[in-house]
Amino acid sequence: MNKHFFTLIAFSVFTNFLVAQEEIEEVVVTSSLVDATEITNPLYVIDGETINNSLTGSLGDAIDEYLGISIADYGAAVGQPIIRGMSGPRVKILKNGMVNRDVSGLGADHLNDVDLNDLAQIEIVKGPSSLLYANGTIGGIINVVDDCITNMDFEMPEFKVGYETQSVNDGSSQYFNYKNNFNGFNVNFGYKETDFGNYDIPNGAIAHEDEHGDDHDEDQDHDEHEMHEEDLGYVNNSDLYIEATKFGISKTGDWGYFGISVDNLESVYGIPFHGDEHGDEDHGDEHGDEEHGDEHGDERIFSTTDSESTTIKGSYNLNGKLINKIDYSLRDTSYTLTEAHDEEGHDDHGDEDHGDEDHADEEEHAPTVFKNDALEYGVTFDISNDLATRKIVLNFVDEDNSIVGEEAFMNPANSEEFTIGYYLGKEIGDYNLDLGIRLDQIDRSGSVTDEDHGDIDYYSIDDSTSSFAMSVGRDLNEKLSVNFGYASVERLPSVIELFMNGPHMATGRFEVGDPNLSSETSNNLDITFNYQNGEYYGYASFYITDVDNYIALIDEDEDHDDHGDEDHGDEDHGDDDHGDEHDHGNLIHANYMQEDAEFDGYEIEFGRTFAVGSGQLDLSFGRDVVNAEFSDGHYVPRMNPARNIYSLSYKQDDLLFNLSLKDVEKQNDVGEGETVTDGYQMLNSRLTKTYKMSNDRYLKVTLFGNNLLDEVARNHSSFVKNEVPLPGRNYGLKFNFKY
Repeated sequence: MNKHFFTLIAFSVFTNFLVAQEEIEEVVVTSSLVDATEITNPLYVIDGETINNSLTGSLGDAIDEYLGISIADYGAAVGQPIIRGMSGPRVKILKNGMVNRDVSGLGADHLNDVDLNDLAQIEIVKGPSSLLYANGTIGGIINVVDDCITNMDFEMPEFKVGYETQSVNDGSSQYFNYKNNFNGFNVNFGYKETDFGNYDIPNGAIAHEDEHGDDHDEDQDHDEHEMHEEDLGYVNNSDLYIEATKFGISKTGDWGYFGISVDNLESVYGIPFHGDEHGDEDHGDEHGDEEHGDEHGDERIFSTTDSESTTIKGSYNLNGKLINKIDYSLRDTSYTLTEAHDEEGHDDHGDEDHGDEDHADEEEHAPTVFKNDALEYGVTFDISNDLATRKIVLNFVDEDNSIVGEEAFMNPANSEEFTIGYYLGKEIGDYNLDLGIRLDQIDRSGSVTDEDHGDIDYYSIDDSTSSFAMSVGRDLNEKLSVNFGYASVERLPSVIELFMNGPHMATGRFEVGDPNLSSETSNNLDITFNYQNGEYYGYASFYITDVDNYIALIDEDEDHDDHGDEDHGDEDHGDDDHGDEHDHGNLIHANYMQEDAEFDGYEIEFGRTFAVGSGQLDLSFGRDVVNAEFSDGHYVPRMNPARNIYSLSYKQDDLLFNLSLKDVEKQNDVGEGETVTDGYQMLNSRLTKTYKMSNDRYLKVTLFGNNLLDEVARNHSSFVKNEVPLPGRNYGLKFNFKY
């Protein structure tokens, strides 16, 4: 069947509608970060209903179709967001205005642990306002907002319950949420459980390395190995289980509001790829069945997470001449991620062929525990007046990171940060001015263990950073507006970039940090145009970002195959006998290094809205491009290619239909050690119908289909793009009941 058949069918639904022009109602979006009535680009405010109607996935999955936003995936559980080519510590994930203190920054295989149940909205912000909420936000911030602590009274009881199924992983998700006001106290309680199995992939999705069969000289072994890879049809260890609970209570009044919330999120998810630090077979094809057990048995590698956060948040109205109100917040976070090896499957496949020695080696695997304990508190003084919006922010963070266990690649580290920030929003004639300034005093302390001799060197980096952002916008006429932005953001290296020193199996690399790294300084210029003329609309944003001392994990350009012999296959790979710094089996040696880099790109979108029957049809085309090169001319690694996004949506009373085609181009601009990534087309659709059962009772039914063309797809930004392709065709059904 032609791969574009589904596309033609979906679009043909609308071919017999009569098209008429109709004025578009102006929509003004607001952000919870700054009490503004209108937000200038670049910014997305994604309504909570859009998230709630979509299929359950990672945070990155929820925002991947928006221009300028992409993800670095690592199976179904992990989708770390990327904003205009910036990722990792340059993009901060916030939960209700405070940084979410998980350990996603400590590994490409770690998820962003945020609960997406019953959201109010997701805000994607760059520019002046983002400086108030996190330091080093060269890429920007993503703020996940709910009303667990509400600053407005719930007017009536509200109960929501939902259920979802997905075909690609034979999985399901269910949730409920209850809100009510009891004697003046607002109570919010929510629960969500998600249980997904291994996800299916299209035929031929597994990439094979030419040299993979070198050690299998016997024809039979070679044939068996290739056959099981081709026939498996799914990614082993790509399962996911999440259980999230939240509770909040608040009290409001003319004086302001005060509330407290407790969040708990627990998860278990498989690690679909795990590098091999020994000299045996490449561990990258870890999707096998019993046949593959000859090398690795049926070992399951998985992570469990447990996060608990307690948040106190409130506002006190002073209505004074100098200070209008004081917003305050405190959050105590305890987060644990445990990566473990489960050898229980060996009992089922315990043939003599597997060998006792192999079992003995693998059964010695001990768990590796990643911990993050953080305390953060802040206060914001609103000193606005009739002429301008003005805010002063003070914030303090004390954060401890530790990695303990067999695969601990970094010694414990501590970060203390003190921040003072200022924000100004003002209208000057026909111009809108936004200004943000941030000063941070940061102390990072940690140590590095010498691999050869076991000596420990201790470091304390005490430094300050300063950041500045400004945007100026105006209406050129009734149809066209322009916004110009400039930002200079300084970022101190993260603890990983400073103190990392060991084998990181998730990336298949032996990674080495550098305690002598300097701060990054990003200088960004962007200009954005917005056009609105009746049923026609358009958007274009162009940017250039120069980063001094850009920090990147760079693979060494050398042949690692020489270190893959059996002589280095022992578990004691770090002994003195193996003292050479590049002697790490099949792992690629990579260093955190600095070099000036330049990012440039654009996002454009244009479309038209039609009156069709009694509803509205919207057609749009969007394209985003980011290019990134170091000063010596070679490309920054793991940079996603250009994308074209075609979108169709139709809304009629209680019916909403969405269809999007994301056309991702081939990535030929590869960094050192990278390979070219083929392009793909991702066709997604969603149909939502709302049934009013009584005055206050609604049933919403959503039918969705993702990757309808069943495309073999890989994200170039993923460390495991070859071993862990994106899921295949996925159908699902979602029910939401509200009263």
